[in-house]
Amino acid sequence: MGNEKVFAMEFAKVYPLLIAKAEKKGRTKEEVYEVTTWLTGYTADDLDRFLKASIPYGAFFEQAPRLNENRRLIKGSVCGVKVETIEDPLMQEIRYLDKLVDELAKGKAMDKILRK
Repeated sequence: MGNEKVFAMEFAKVYPLLIAKAEKKGRTKEEVYEVTTWLTGYTADDLDRFLKASIPYGAFFEQAPRLNENRRLIKGSVCGVKVETIEDPLMQEIRYLDKLVDELAKGKAMDKILRK
């Protein structure tokens, strides 16, 4: 799937899949919200509002109020691609969130996920 297709997907269709992935492994929606708010600067209320709106997934990241500086500490692979080597900045932001949810699903401690 090309980057433009990913960017155009609706947040309200993609984000519940991330929540489901975490919940399937015993984590919670609140924990997914926590890593998302840490990464983007959005509030939980913002996320709830976006789940009811029609915002493209790419725009969700482009309009993020405060991308966390420590997101650059996120390393590792998502779908066989190292997040630190992704050249498209917008795709890299999307993959950072994927990686955080992967870490949640693998049972990693929240302090380590949030690079504290």
